[in-house]
Order: sequence, then structure tokens, then C-alpha cells
Amino acid sequence: MVIDLRTIAQRWSHRSTTWRPQREPFDPRCYEVAPLPHTRIAKDFVLAHHYSGTFPVALACYGLFERTGWQQRLLVGVVVFSVPVQAKAGAAYGAGSTRFCDLGRFLLADRVGGNAETWTLRRALKLLAAEHQDEHRRPKFPLVLAYSDPVPRTDARGTVRFNGHYGGIYREKSALYLGRATRRRIWLAPDGTSLSDRALSKLRTGGNGAAYTYEQLRRHGAPNRALGEPDAAYVSRALREGPFRAVQHPGNHVYAFTLGSHASRKSLAATLRAGGPYPTHTDPVNTIGP
Repeated sequence: MVIDLRTIAQRWSHRSTTWRPQREPFDPRCYEVAPLPHTRIAKDFVLAHHYSGTFPVALACYGLFERTGWQQRLLVGVVVFSVPVQAKAGAAYGAGSTRFCDLGRFLLADRVGGNAETWTLRRALKLLAAEHQDEHRRPKFPLVLAYSDPVPRTDARGTVRFNGHYGGIYREKSALYLGRATRRRIWLAPDGTSLSDRALSKLRTGGNGAAYTYEQLRRHGAPNRALGEPDAAYVSRALREGPFRAVQHPGNHVYAFTLGSHASRKSLAATLRAGGPYPTHTDPVNTIGP
């Protein structure tokens, strides 16, 4: 079966992949994008539905709300702007010392029409630019980097748990394509979940969140830590002895959004390193290997 990713929007419901037609009707009069007063609201939504089962270090969170009745609204989507996973990524793509953030999470519920992604993202970016400004009343984050992971994830039985995605929403929003991020090795748990590089790094160094990462590894089947075992030594042993699989990843696709005045956006865009044409969206999903 070949799925043309140009005609559908990939969603996640309870951490499983679902699909909606991209061009189906969407009535914006029934929706609004607004700041979420508490990060916990966004985190609960993301942890319940996003395929990764993880939540980034958030800088700003916005919700897509559906108006369901008189003074009643339902949270049906979340946009999370987060601390960059790679602090030097902006400079690597030509932005120099320009301050930037990541589009850490972006997901909509199944009930929302498939034409809503770009509408929601446009408003969330506008809110980010307006609400988070520097002393000169310019966007604090003139650059937002977004990553799409094209590599499917399978569980230990070979069942596809995540189909991979190419960033079609970002292309529709006219984001700048910057090419691929660095190739790397990733580790998959038996259920197909990717182990976070950042979390593993914290455990290796005993940093904040190390205890939580240790408990996650144990839940996935990692061995107990030996008494007095050094942090880094334990992580290496856990990955080696636990039920984890190493996968060579070719690198995520990277997109950029620029914020601010037309002149400032144009100037920043001119400095960014172009990554060539947008990636293809017609690969047979069920034939891409893990």
C-alpha cells in the first residue's frame, strides 16, 4: 500500500498514528488559538497523544480550542516552543548569534479537520512573536527551528509504531528548508519508543532529571544499577545488556520560520543555509526500513 503524504495529515491519538485528509473543510469560526496558562495542560495532552511519549523543556505553550457551546471550549491541539535541543544549531545553519527556539511539539486531535495545521501554526507563531519580546519590542526568538523525523519506528515484533514524517505542514506554511540534521545513532525500546539523547546525557553526567531517566530505562527492561557504578558506565551497560536496539538515523529534516518585521525576516532568511528542494512526500510508508 502506498500512502501519498501530500494528500493527508498525520496525527497521533493515544500515541498511535492516525490520518486526516489535508483538504477537508475546516471552519476557523469554531476555533481559536490561545496561550495555555499552565505548562502542565500542554504536557498532559502531549504525553497522552504524541508518539514520542515525551515533553520538551517548554518556553511557550499555546492551545487550539474548539468552541463547543456557550462559553465552553475544548482543547484539541497543542503547540509547544521549547529550548533548543542543539544550542549551536542556529549558527550551524547560518543564523550566527541570532536567538532561536525549537518547535518542540505540535499536534492536533483527530476531531479537527485536516486543513487546520497551517492555520493553527500561523497563529501560534504570531502569538510567540507578540508575547515574547526583547527590550526593543522585537521578537525574543526571531528564528524558530522545526524538525521532522522521516524514520519509522517498529517495536520488537516488527510492528510499525510511528510511520515517519517529512514536514509537509511546514512546507505548506512556506518554511525555509535547511536540509538534514547530523546523522546519529538512536536507541529503540521494545515498544518502539526512542530513548532521548538529552535524557541519556543527563543520566551519564548525573544531571537534573537523571533519576527519572533511570526509572524510564528500568521500565523498558534495563538492568538495575550496581552499587557504586559510575553514571556513564551504567548507561553503556544498560544499553548493551537491556532489550534495546541501535538504529542508524540519517538525520531529521530541518525547517526554519523567521519572525519579526518583513525586513528583518527577509534579512535573516538571506543568511540561512538553504538545504535544497523540499523532501519527497511520496515514499511508500510501509517499505521504509527502521
